[in-house]
Amino acid sequence: MRIAIDALGGDHAPHAIVAGAVDAAREKDFTVVLVGPEAILAPQIASEGLAGRIEIVEATETISDLDSPSLAVRRKKQSSLVIAANLLRAGQVDAVVTAGNTGAFMAAGLLLVGRLAGIDRPALAPLIPTRNGRGVVLLDAGANMDAKPEHLLQYGVMGALYAAKVLRRDNPKVALLNVGVEESKGNQVTKDAYPLLKKASFDFVGNIEARELLAGQIDVVVCDGFTGNVLLKALEGMATTFGSMLKEQFTRDWQSKFGALLLRPSLRIFKKQFDYSEYGGAPLLGINGALVKCHGSSGKVAIKNGLLQAARFVEQGVVQSIQDAVTNQK
Repeated sequence: MRIAIDALGGDHAPHAIVAGAVDAAREKDFTVVLVGPEAILAPQIASEGLAGRIEIVEATETISDLDSPSLAVRRKKQSSLVIAANLLRAGQVDAVVTAGNTGAFMAAGLLLVGRLAGIDRPALAPLIPTRNGRGVVLLDAGANMDAKPEHLLQYGVMGALYAAKVLRRDNPKVALLNVGVEESKGNQVTKDAYPLLKKASFDFVGNIEARELLAGQIDVVVCDGFTGNVLLKALEGMATTFGSMLKEQFTRDWQSKFGALLLRPSLRIFKKQFDYSEYGGAPLLGINGALVKCHGSSGKVAIKNGLLQAARFVEQGVVQSIQDAVTNQK
């Protein structure tokens, strides 16, 4: 198995990318293909003793957050992300991982790799941390701002397969994000999507409100990309704010600092449970290949987990399973 990673994508590239790639190659038997400038990357892996396990494919350009995603994918032919996507399309690698520009990641998936037959809209599917530590798959988290009822059905099919095969969930529970749990609630799209999801082959458990999302009782939550992206960013903002507030309270005086010292082991467990780096990345489901997007600020742990996640994605044949499921759904 060969997995390409965009060595120039992300806030801490290329050092965190290389470090994560090294850790992943040591943990699992597959080849990591670093896509980036060999003159910079080669010295970083020379002393790791992983000859044959880490390769370098030359790339001289990078796509920044300031670039227009679709234009950059079309014009920056020598960028690390474009070259990685082209390697996937040509069958020279089995998956692509990046922590770079999210818009360019999705554009590369659509324009260079292409959609699966029968998939109208691919979906970005991050794993949201939950109270019980299992996490819940949210899709779509922003690949498409609008959705039709049949798109939500496809999200349910893809999300259920991903949860079963990559996250190893038995008979994953799928819910529709809504403003109430009653079948009659919601806008016209969710009302029309409900009966489609109800008839589907996966375990659809009905509507769920956003406040129930973090309880961990559901495996997959489907919604349109606008709603999903707003929810995701609200949760990220809440986590950041909550962390800052805790830090302020624990450092106000010596009693608070002493209390924080006593609680340190529990706080570390709490932080790890809600740390995105422990959950890998967000796959772009519905594309004819395995593509995983890690958080832009990913360090080596998140990169390692993103690569291991991509490896499970390939091992379990998720792409073909989604293609078969969508074909049979019709």
